[in-house]
Amino acid sequence: MKQLTIISGKGGTGKTTLVASLAALAQQPVLVDCDVDAADLHLLLRPQVKQKHDFFGGSKAVIDSDECTRCGVCAGVCRYRAISPDPFRVDPVLCEGCGVCVDLCPVQAIHEREQLAGRWYESSTAFGPMMHAELFPGQDNSGKLVAEIRKRAVEVAAANDHELVIVDGPPGVGCPVISALTGVDAALLITEPSPSGLHDLERVLELTRHFDIQAMVAINKADLAPDLVARIRQAVGKLAVPVLGELPYDTAAVAAMVAGQPVVTHSNGPLATAIDGVWRQVRRRLGDRAE
Repeated sequence: MKQLTIISGKGGTGKTTLVASLAALAQQPVLVDCDVDAADLHLLLRPQVKQKHDFFGGSKAVIDSDECTRCGVCAGVCRYRAISPDPFRVDPVLCEGCGVCVDLCPVQAIHEREQLAGRWYESSTAFGPMMHAELFPGQDNSGKLVAEIRKRAVEVAAANDHELVIVDGPPGVGCPVISALTGVDAALLITEPSPSGLHDLERVLELTRHFDIQAMVAINKADLAPDLVARIRQAVGKLAVPVLGELPYDTAAVAAMVAGQPVVTHSNGPLATAIDGVWRQVRRRLGDRAE
């Protein structure tokens, strides 16, 4: 089994649009949408939810009013000002779950309660099984939720002889991105010909180097700024990272989104052809088992 993560370093580069097409081109992969803060792969793949699971992440302090003596110790030590004194209660929005008030309460009237932080789903699509999730607003532990759905995706792939897991990674270089990258066989980095695109590409390349993950690059909307494409090629060339293809700007991408379909199933134009070329190279680099 091979695992491929598609990441971008920044939002808006066309990463999810590409992932949907790779899902259609691969032979029944297991799909994972790891952008748990703002998942959108389901908009193109239209998954049918088979199982729903609660995700508990982190804890909040809760005051037992029957045990509380109103001494005020907890309010005095809470650096987040999450405890109001009249009546003594904890604001769950302000509470960071650090546990200081729990430890220092002289009558042990404060307890930590695990929080329902989100939900994750096991679904089916026309192109293969899909794991996806939603992290509730204001909740943390997105990296833990990403790890949860990736673990389940690998279990499903192993149990059903799927040869490829495709991970749609979140933007940026933070904790959820690290969780989406850890242990994969390769990463396909999607960038755009813009100064911010180049800057964030360089940041995410540092991440792949740190974790010793094979990196590959595809440049989206490459025909809009040839000079910047040349700079991107020069930058990744110094790191011996291959550019697998340049995807042209094509209104077919918007039409496919409106139709709720991957580009390669909605069109056979230049963008679909270029995506197919990128997939062929990815497949070759992953090995024949990804076919």
